[in-house]
Amino acid sequence: QVQLVESGGGLVQAGGSLRLSCAASGSKFRTYDWGWYRQAPGKQREFVAVITSSNLVRFADSVKGRFSISRDNAKNTMFLQMNSMNAEDTAVYYCNLKIYQPNTGNYWGQGTQVTVSS
Repeated sequence: QVQLVESGGGLVQAGGSLRLSCAASGSKFRTYDWGWYRQAPGKQREFVAVITSSNLVRFADSVKGRFSISRDNAKNTMFLQMNSMNAEDTAVYYCNLKIYQPNTGNYWGQGTQVTVSS
């Protein structure tokens, strides 16, 4: 089992920046996709960004060029740096970890609210 704890959400003005963190604890994992999804009020949860164990990264078109994703292996923590934020970025952001080795698993954090004021 893996536990994910997000932090870093909050209120930011349009054009500002926030950095979200997702700390993992519990079982070790070797190959994985570690990323973020978000869900705005009245909308479905959508993909935001992912970083793989092979250091590949992928972003939703809506955040390309504004968001970056990284991780600190020593601290078992993954980060989402969000810049040039706009009102459309307002949502609850969820950390997601899909593990492929040594044991498959799909884990979610509890979510953190991000609100961008215009």
